[in-house]
Amino acid sequence: MNLQRAARSLARSVVQAIPTVIGVILLGFFLLQAVPGDAADVIAAESGSATEAGMAAMRSQFGLDRPLWQQLTAYLGNLAHLNLGVSPRYNLPVSELIFSRLGNTVLLMFSALGCALAVGIALGAVMASFVGRWPDRLLSLAALLLYSTPGFWLGLMAIILLSVQLGWLPPGGVSTIGSPATGLAHALDVARHLVLPTLALAGFYVAIFARLTRAAMLEVSRQDFVRTAHAKGLAPTAVALRHVLRNALIPVTTVAGLNFGALLGGAVVVETVFSWPGLGRLAYESVMARDYVVLLGILVLSSLLVIVANILVDLLQTLLDPRIRAG
Repeated sequence: MNLQRAARSLARSVVQAIPTVIGVILLGFFLLQAVPGDAADVIAAESGSATEAGMAAMRSQFGLDRPLWQQLTAYLGNLAHLNLGVSPRYNLPVSELIFSRLGNTVLLMFSALGCALAVGIALGAVMASFVGRWPDRLLSLAALLLYSTPGFWLGLMAIILLSVQLGWLPPGGVSTIGSPATGLAHALDVARHLVLPTLALAGFYVAIFARLTRAAMLEVSRQDFVRTAHAKGLAPTAVALRHVLRNALIPVTTVAGLNFGALLGGAVVVETVFSWPGLGRLAYESVMARDYVVLLGILVLSSLLVIVANILVDLLQTLLDPRIRAG
């Protein structure tokens, strides 16, 4: 019965997400069309020898000279066949460009989100356990500093300290250029390159999750069922972990799902700072090249990732709280 209820909830979430995806596609399309210039202008400026006839032929080849409604109809028709179009800048299918970068972005985002959740929840639990005392005040000050520090500045300082000064970690890229390493050696090389961008992207969210965990644990600790658990003679550690922290994780997971889109947006800056070849850097390059077909494809895929993340958060909350399953 629980599986059937979960399946119905999942199907309902998917159906509710369809209008959101359609709205994102339409809004993104019209906003990008309102921006002056196109890929033909940028390519002509880079070549320095483009002619009016050549630019017209290029616009005709990629459909940039069609009326707006024809471009929208053609794009929606391509989407119906799971085709994101062809990039005028790279002259490659948009899906090929995106999926060549998607793995790096997913790796960075889940590393940053996992790091932020693990460190933030641990710090919040310590702050709630020592509320009002010096560990709580010291960690609260550290969380405030992380919350106030821009991700790009944190990344640049990490490069200067850990890469330039100490030489512990590489300053950018996804792996060592020209390295013949394979298997475990290659995985460790990628992990070393992943450390700095993960820290830069996770810093802001560590502060959010730490403060939220602290507040949620203090609120849950005042509930009647927690006093009952103490009265039954359960160890304080068991009460804190099995009763207080478990219920305090519900708002934390909710905020994590809501910030998934912001995390993806922050990846644009972090990937640019660390030369990380992901979707964020591809989006930045597409903006500079006026390659709006690629940019719209990234927008559509990003919206799908955010929707899937929020559906997974809903399912996770049903595991954390039996009352949600009962509802």
